[in-house]
Amino acid sequence: MLLRIGDKIVDRQKIHHTVDRILELRRDGLSQQEVAGQTGVDRTFVSRLETIGEIRKGGRVALIGFPIKNCQEIYTVARQEGVDFCLVLSEQERLDFVQTKSGVELFNTIMEIISNVHKYDIVIIIGSNMRIKLMEALLDKTVIGVQIGESPISEDKYVNPEDICALIRQLRF
Repeated sequence: MLLRIGDKIVDRQKIHHTVDRILELRRDGLSQQEVAGQTGVDRTFVSRLETIGEIRKGGRVALIGFPIKNCQEIYTVARQEGVDFCLVLSEQERLDFVQTKSGVELFNTIMEIISNVHKYDIVIIIGSNMRIKLMEALLDKTVIGVQIGESPISEDKYVNPEDICALIRQLRF
């Protein structure tokens, strides 16, 4: 997709690709200056690009929940509201997750998830009273619990997407 602007020919696809790359590098933790160096733009361009697309300012939010009956709805709400990390599972998905891994693989995967969640400022946990308390003990972050039952929960629970949406919106600083 080429576009003529005065005496220049501009490649829109190249622009889109560069913007996507800039945002990916920033998401991955590179500084604006590092991203500018890797993509061949000024640091101020990176800053202005972020300002144009900014939806909310402040801490990074993670959402974890299981066993949830309407996972896709909760995932969609989380994405629409700018949640940075979302892991929601039904009871069957949780069982599959556990049963398809060896003990070592399962341990390593759980440790990786915990390490990843540690990067977020606020963690919303949707689950049993026991799971909420466990996450509060594991993380030195703000943990917001949405209790969907007493432990152990063995069947999927419906979670109202509007309630989750309202909760996430309250977290905007």
